[in-house]
Formats: sequence, C-alpha cells, structure tokens
Amino acid sequence: MFGTVCLAGEADVTEVAVEKTGDTLYDFNVTVLHQDSGWKHYANKWEILDSHGKVLATRTLYHPHVNEQPFTRTLADVVIPKNIKSVTVRAFDSVHEYGGREVSVVLPLK
Repeated sequence: MFGTVCLAGEADVTEVAVEKTGDTLYDFNVTVLHQDSGWKHYANKWEILDSHGKVLATRTLYHPHVNEQPFTRTLADVVIPKNIKSVTVRAFDSVHEYGGREVSVVLPLK
C-alpha cells in the first residue's frame, strides 16, 4: 500500500478562474489534479495566498476524488483587501501537504 501512496505525488493547481463580485469580494473556481488513491492519499484543500505568503482563504476538500480528475471546486465571497492586485493558489494533499504546481492570477478590476 505504501507504494501506491508514494506514486500519487503532489497536488497541482491547473487552472484558476476569478470573478469580482463586490468591492473586495471574489469568487474562485480552482481546478486541481492529483492522483487520489483513496482516504490515505488525496487532495484535501487549496489555499489563496497574497504575495507575502499570507493565507487569505482556504477551501477544504472533505473526500477523495479518485474517479474525478482533474476536478474543479468553488470558493465564493473571498474577501481580498483593495491593495492586493494578484494572488497565488496552491493545493495540498494528505501525504505531501503542498509542493505541487501553483498558479498566480491577477485579480479582475470589475
């Protein structure tokens, strides 16, 4: 079983779509790719970070997505201060934590 867990690798963010919904509110649609192998090794969250690495929001993923790869999940009404112009999104998995592909995006003005 340990070999299967190691083969799954780290979780990668493959796409991020952002919509501005209010003065400082944004909706994020994030696509993650990870070879989930079950409850012992799966992508379990993604985070939105500012340019200093401060976590602005987290979307917890409560179960494996073994048969749904890649998968997209939404996090709505994320408050991002006006002075922040871009963010980075990174994914985690239950074994390696973070370390896979991250995606940086410029926030829309409208």
